[in-house]
Amino acid sequence: MTEVNVTTRQATGGREGALLMLGSSLTIMGAVMVAPILPKLGAEFGPVEPNAQVLVPMAITGPALAIALFAPVAGLLADRLGRKNLLILATLLYALLGAIPAFLNDLQAIVGVRLLFGCTEAAVMTCCATLIADYWSGEERLKYVNLQVVTIGVIGSLFFVIGGALGEHSWRTPFYLYLLPILLVPLMMKVLWEPGQHREQVSANDPQQVNMWALLVGYLLVFAGMVLNFIVPVQAPALLVGMGVTSSTMIGASAGLGLLATLGGSLIWPLMRRLLGIRGCNALLLALIAMGLWLLAHAQSFNAVLVAVTIHGIGAGLLVPNSMAPVMNALTGATRGRGMGGFTASLYIGQFVSPLVVAALIAQSGDLREAISALAIASLVGAGIWLLARMIPGRAAPSATDTSLT
Repeated sequence: MTEVNVTTRQATGGREGALLMLGSSLTIMGAVMVAPILPKLGAEFGPVEPNAQVLVPMAITGPALAIALFAPVAGLLADRLGRKNLLILATLLYALLGAIPAFLNDLQAIVGVRLLFGCTEAAVMTCCATLIADYWSGEERLKYVNLQVVTIGVIGSLFFVIGGALGEHSWRTPFYLYLLPILLVPLMMKVLWEPGQHREQVSANDPQQVNMWALLVGYLLVFAGMVLNFIVPVQAPALLVGMGVTSSTMIGASAGLGLLATLGGSLIWPLMRRLLGIRGCNALLLALIAMGLWLLAHAQSFNAVLVAVTIHGIGAGLLVPNSMAPVMNALTGATRGRGMGGFTASLYIGQFVSPLVVAALIAQSGDLREAISALAIASLVGAGIWLLARMIPGRAAPSATDTSLT
């Protein structure tokens, strides 16, 4: 293929970008459409399933664990079999496995299918992120990284409402929505192209070898960040109940505000990155998360909680794009699938262990507020380390556009 042809492919990247944004949003749909119907699921199977208290939450947490475990395998398959083919297959299986629970009458079978569904989510998420890195470089790549995070936030909010509305009639109804991604399959087949067939041209700006330091730092950052991020959606309801706020509407409003703030953080990320660089943005996001957690731990009113989750959410919205960009730039074209699979795994492992970390701290301190305060201090220490790293002169100091440095 000539250089002219490669340029033409990139110039028409709007179509590829739109498909990859929609494909990326499938990962958030996997959880938000099911969360509102969990009470109905419990009411349906609680009387007949002795392990319902464990299995019902697994319907939503199980896929996240499957993503964490399968994402590295998905990355390896993407490098070996091709990103486009794996994405098409995973999207088709996502739709079929996502809808199957609507036809099942056994809770254990539903959880089992949801675990397999999580494996398809891992493949979709890994392939979409890898193709973004394959198709674009420099500022264009950063633009699509940010669009990916913003799209996930917008569609997640939309389908949370849709799933809840459909679930009013029956817990089975929202599962039918998972068939919608089948519509993406023929478009993916027509529009997307396999970078491996044009490795020489596509990878012209790739590093010659993997930057292991940047890779490991990116993994650690997104893991630790997700441990801190998931404190709000998981622990804030307990704090509100402790204050006497028992209205599900008010508790849901606090969660919705946090999600909206996360979207806001993603929207301001390009400006913050240009002003502060990658390291400076890491310092900012960890400082915001620390402030939000500290205010949450010391909140004595519902309004104080709203302020806390807003500040925390802005920092959380900066995390994924600011940690993903350096990881993408640290990888060669031949290792990008495995590298992004590792990033996906780190992200979801952080989500999974967040409640365990908080539980361990509660066991030491005996109080949820003390545990959150300790994690706020840890986040502030991390912010200080990144601030010092940004102040190192010479080659270690990142410019506003150098995302290969962490």
